[in-house]
Amino acid sequence: MLNKYPMWKNIMVMLIIAVGGFYAIPNLFGEDHAVQIVGTRGFEVNASTQSTVTDLLASKNIAVKRSELENGQLLVRVKDAEQQLLAREVISEKLGDKYTVALNLAPATPQWLEAVGGSPMKLGLDLRGGVHFLMEVDMGEAIRKMEVAKIADFRGQLREEKIRYAGVRKTVRGIEIKFRDAQVLDQAERFLKTRGQDMVYSDISSNGNFVLLANMSDTYLKQIKEDALQQNMTTIRNRVNELGVAEPIVQRQGAERIVVQLPGVQDTARAKKILGATASIEFRMLDDKADAAAANSGRISPSSEVFDRRGGGKAVLKKEVMLTGDHITGAQPSFDQYSRPQVSINLDAKGGSIFSNVTKNNVGKPMATLFIEYKDSGDRNEDGSVKMTKIEEVISVATIQQRLGRNFVINGLDHKEAQSLALLLRAGALIAPVTIVEERTIGPSLGAENVQSGVQAMIWGMAVVLLFMLIYYRAFGFIANLALMANLIMVVGVMSMIPGAVLTLPGIAGMVLTVGMAVDGNVLIFERIREELLAGRSVQQAIHEGYGNAFSTIADANITTFLTALILFAVGTGAVKGFAVTLMIGIATSMFTSIVGTRSIVNALWGGKRLKTLSI
Repeated sequence: MLNKYPMWKNIMVMLIIAVGGFYAIPNLFGEDHAVQIVGTRGFEVNASTQSTVTDLLASKNIAVKRSELENGQLLVRVKDAEQQLLAREVISEKLGDKYTVALNLAPATPQWLEAVGGSPMKLGLDLRGGVHFLMEVDMGEAIRKMEVAKIADFRGQLREEKIRYAGVRKTVRGIEIKFRDAQVLDQAERFLKTRGQDMVYSDISSNGNFVLLANMSDTYLKQIKEDALQQNMTTIRNRVNELGVAEPIVQRQGAERIVVQLPGVQDTARAKKILGATASIEFRMLDDKADAAAANSGRISPSSEVFDRRGGGKAVLKKEVMLTGDHITGAQPSFDQYSRPQVSINLDAKGGSIFSNVTKNNVGKPMATLFIEYKDSGDRNEDGSVKMTKIEEVISVATIQQRLGRNFVINGLDHKEAQSLALLLRAGALIAPVTIVEERTIGPSLGAENVQSGVQAMIWGMAVVLLFMLIYYRAFGFIANLALMANLIMVVGVMSMIPGAVLTLPGIAGMVLTVGMAVDGNVLIFERIREELLAGRSVQQAIHEGYGNAFSTIADANITTFLTALILFAVGTGAVKGFAVTLMIGIATSMFTSIVGTRSIVNALWGGKRLKTLSI
């Protein structure tokens, strides 16, 4: 029988629309004003912190709607913005600088809805408000660190090859390697050239001094800068994600800069702390032969340096860096067979090889973990860049028990120190310090105005379309309007279900465009039905041929637009990508509602009946 769907197909249509509507529901509940608390520099938020905070707020008559401790961060929801500011003030005063206390907005979705995966759409910076940073990577420091690593490589490689050298040092001309005679210099040059094309070597011997000069090639310098930018982006993204900022945006801008956007974070100063210290980590050998009293007075070996220990005291370390933290891929606190705390470290392949070579001759000796932090001094260099203050401290000293590889443990810590060290290492190390060269705050009120403007544009556009369809196509126009409403609900539902989807102001424009495209499909179908009726076809034949003949045209138009949106998503960034995501989702849902959804309703109302006229 013409124009009759089987029961399973009608149930499928209703089920798909119902699922989309269900996951769109969380967007009706709005957001709560909240205070987010995260430990900094290795301090951890736990149940004790949660109890302290809730008791403190209760004593200040600040009503707590809900307190949530998850993934090492505490989120405390309060009644309104005024209590939010007051809560932040009293919590910061109580906890001190060991914790970051930031203002935030948290979805007010009921817990039962969250339990089944329901959550509202993630809003971009232009709709939700938040902070925007433009960060610049110190490429000079990245190159300096690579030069230090190269010096260590030269020493190790020449020792392994049993080529005797008099010294390796960094000068203004490059890395100079001294030898005792020309024959050994030639041997070393031939050997080093076989180790790769990263360095350019030249013999600068003079007056009985046999010196081989090594400089980085232009290609290698370019690669160092690219790696520094990419690794810093990854590290910053990991830090922000671990701190729980909803849908952050971290992307490159040019050759040396990174854009960081944190939607929902309202306080620029606190947001800087959320990003964490621009820090790196180095593993060095402890100079256990140094005299403590002499070290305190500054009298140490030229090959050693004195650093402060976290918690007090001094430590004398060798200048040679064994390994930097950029090779760490994982760090977790654990316990050994005697239930003593330790930190399990995982390195990448290159880091494992380096560490194996440098630890095989240092078994039984103490190794230190040096934490290096760069802070804005407030001054500027001659070229206008920010002058950084370098702060260094030893956070751990442990004994090397055996030759180490890609996986090893650091012991000699108590439980709290092990957890703190694991957090620091897991956060990742920036291969070069970064400075914030631009910061901008978009207030929640401006974001709310953007949302209101976008929603109003959509409402007015839909109202005009709905009215036109109802007047021009009568009963069929009413069905098209139902499909249009279902399409919009499904777009919101799908956007809410996809974890990485973020709605921006251009995304709202994409939704408005989707409304037009959704109704366009129905117009094509209805006009084909009218043409079939005018050609003398029966009502049932006209409906059947109208949907069948219009399908190819609708599919062609929508598929080409979908492919265009896919290209925009692949090559675009930020707002362009947000527009593309919304458009692709809208195209898929509009094809479903305009072709399958309306057909289901039409079949249910008129399918299989003997009709002489049709309200179209």
